[in-house]
Amino acid sequence: MAREKKTAFIWDESYFWHNAGDGALFEPAGGYIQENGSVESPESKRRVKNLLERSGLMNQLVQVKPLPATEEQLQYFHTQRHVEAVKEMSKIGGLDCGDSAIVGRGSYEIAKLATGGAIQAVKTVIESDTVNKAYVLTRPPGHHAEADQGMGFCIFNNVVIAAKYAQKEMGLNKILILDWDAHHGNGTEDAFYEDDSVLFISLHQDGLEPIDRGKIEDTGKGKGQGFTVNVPLPAASGDAVYQYAFEQVVIPAIEKFEPELILVSAGQDGSIFDPLARMMLSADGYKYMAKKVKELADKYAKGRMVCLHEGGYCPTYVPFCTHAIIEELSGVTTDVEDPFIYAMAGTTYHKLLPHQKEQVDAIREYHGL
Repeated sequence: MAREKKTAFIWDESYFWHNAGDGALFEPAGGYIQENGSVESPESKRRVKNLLERSGLMNQLVQVKPLPATEEQLQYFHTQRHVEAVKEMSKIGGLDCGDSAIVGRGSYEIAKLATGGAIQAVKTVIESDTVNKAYVLTRPPGHHAEADQGMGFCIFNNVVIAAKYAQKEMGLNKILILDWDAHHGNGTEDAFYEDDSVLFISLHQDGLEPIDRGKIEDTGKGKGQGFTVNVPLPAASGDAVYQYAFEQVVIPAIEKFEPELILVSAGQDGSIFDPLARMMLSADGYKYMAKKVKELADKYAKGRMVCLHEGGYCPTYVPFCTHAIIEELSGVTTDVEDPFIYAMAGTTYHKLLPHQKEQVDAIREYHGL
């Protein structure tokens, strides 16, 4: 009987040292925003690691050290101009490499290590005899970064480069990228919009940043037609809506594609407490999604699944959502319970409302699923 494989956890102290700005760099405010640090702060990520250690779950994970991505690997997606610009900005700090993507002093090296963590995770789940799943606490995040610029806190697109690494250096062909961040993964979509070897599925809040991205009718182009599946959900969608979207759209699309590797852009900013979105997921909602994706990875991809941390800006709740995901990936149960679920009583997070069902049904019908 084959021994069950373990889950890797990848992080580095320097991830928490990236300075994403002072939060007061918006000219239209006329200088009336007091410096308070970026909402993309280290705390929501550092506290994930701390909770894993406090609960004892960290002891059940295989810790893997990241290695920096090479400039050649960064250029699997990014232009040389962008890579060089980030390198130069990193010497000064406090400069924007695109649209709200601040490069702090030393952030070039940190961002290379974050992307390298994603690469190392892919390499590990493909080559290891003992590990087939991984969670990478990547910071800075990546899914908004475009080929020639950063965007929305993202400097290099970790998940895109990880996918291209799997194809170019690991010999895989069919890769699924599932993005459950509340914001649309525009950079990831752009990278594979004309590519039929990568299925990109994005569940996100309808009408949220980036503006005019992630529409139902955006389904790919050329040979990539039909290999982009956008699932824009109404604001205030919670556990029941995401579950219905999985049943009606996500799972059928993945089963039709049969991926060899699953990558997840794991943004926990869809939680009910997040300041940058208006969704209503609980920690259990994230655990459900991780469970279903894990089952699909086991069925089609030899269990190979990598989650890359993206958004999530509530430092007290992101750790519990992420801990629930990693419990599900690893198959290890701890005594950690959601300490904030009581605050969701009286909301509709556990209900599928008619307008929400109608939206998901329209997406399913549009894609013929």
